[in-house]
Formats: sequence, C-alpha cells, structure tokens
Amino acid sequence: MSNYDIFIGETTGTALLVLLGGGVVAAVTLKRSKARNAGWVAISFGWGFAVMVGAYLSAPISGAVLNPALTVGLAVEGGVKWGDVPLYIGSQMLGAMIGAFLVWVTYLGQFKAHLTDPEILAAQPSVEGLVDQKAAPKAGPALGVFSTGPEVRNVAQNVLTEIIATFVLVIAVLTQGLNDSGNGLGTLGVLITSFVVVAIGLSLGGPTGYAINPARDLGPRIVHALLPLPNKGGSDWSYAWIPVVAPLIGAALAGGYYNLALA
Repeated sequence: MSNYDIFIGETTGTALLVLLGGGVVAAVTLKRSKARNAGWVAISFGWGFAVMVGAYLSAPISGAVLNPALTVGLAVEGGVKWGDVPLYIGSQMLGAMIGAFLVWVTYLGQFKAHLTDPEILAAQPSVEGLVDQKAAPKAGPALGVFSTGPEVRNVAQNVLTEIIATFVLVIAVLTQGLNDSGNGLGTLGVLITSFVVVAIGLSLGGPTGYAINPARDLGPRIVHALLPLPNKGGSDWSYAWIPVVAPLIGAALAGGYYNLALA
C-alpha cells in the first residue's frame, strides 16, 4: 500500500462518509427539508450506511480506516504502522472537511431558510437573558449538522461517554474474524462495522451525539467556522477537544485490551 493509496483512499472514503452522515443530519434538522423531523433512528441508520459507502469504496485502496481514533487503535494493535499514522489522519481530516463543504453545497437553500427563520432564531437564548452566564449557548442553530455536542454539558461524563462508545467501535473492528483463523471477514466486515455504528448511535449516542471519530467532528467544525452561514452562531470550541481526545483514548484502550486479552 503506497502513500498515494492511503491518501486517495482515506480522503475519498472519509469525504463520502461525512457527506452522507452530515447529509442525513441536515435532512432531519433543517427547515424546508423533506426529511425534517425524521428522528434519531434515521440519523443513526444514515451514519451507519455512510460508513458502509465510504468503507466499501476505500477498503481495496487504503484499508478503509476513515477515522483517526481507529487509526490509533490499529497502530496500538499492530495493524497500521506508526509511521503511516500522520498520513492516515491528515487524509481523513482533509476528507472530512471536503465532505462537510459538500453538505453545505447540497443544502444551501435549506441552510438559508433555517438560519433566517425567526422561529429558529428566537429559540436561541441570548447570553444577556441567562441567569447563569456560564450556561451561555456555545453552539449555533445549525452546528449539529457539522459536529457533535452534549445534551448535558459535563466534562467527565462527556469524555467517558465518548471513550466507551469508541472502545466499542474499535474492539468490534479488531475482533472481526477471530473465529476465522484471524483472517478477517473481508467485505462482509464492512457491513458488520456499519451496523456496529448504527448500534452505537441507537444505544450510546444520546448523551453526546457519538462523535467516535475525531476527523468527523473536528474537520466539519472547522468548516462551520469558515463558511459564510447567516446567523450561524459559535462553533462551540470550548467543547471541541472532547470529541477529539476522548475517542483517541477509547481507541488506544481498545487496541491495548485486544493485545492483552484477545490476540
């Protein structure tokens, strides 16, 4: 696998993942979308199928990692060379930003309708109107299309939630094929991983929105900060470190546990 293969596979696969994943959130969230209010189940399955599409495309090219946390977990386990980790993560970040930009292009009209709607804007509490200034909203009315945020803002709980969810993802990926002489499940493994993502969304996604992927969260958050979105509000940078650091910890723990207990 050449550096070019890694770059093309991871950039393209992650772009598709974020385009389809962010796209389902936009479809469910934004005004004037035919899928508005379709709900959390639609979002969970949408993200799972987004993983499937991105992974099937990139699997024969770069191995379909598509996630800096999984990259670290595989490096700890030994499936990815530590020297290749920066290229994987850089490619995934670029792909995530491209995918987020394409979500914006696809939903241009809906973003405008949503972010200029008086009802939506009125629902955003002003800092001056809050008794507790520390509780001031850090996220704009469409940030959820691009990145995650907690329902209950508690650092310890939010970090732990993302660690647990990412551990589940990475250990599920690493243990595929343990009963098949360690040869893995091939293309079937991509489908299984996609349904693991659906399961995580349905079961563990409620508290924080289950980033479980630093590139999927940070790349689109940067795009949100740069795009000319009207009334977009902040990008919640005070929270942004959690969906980056916590998944990396969870993935490293999963890789270590696999080596100690399952390899």
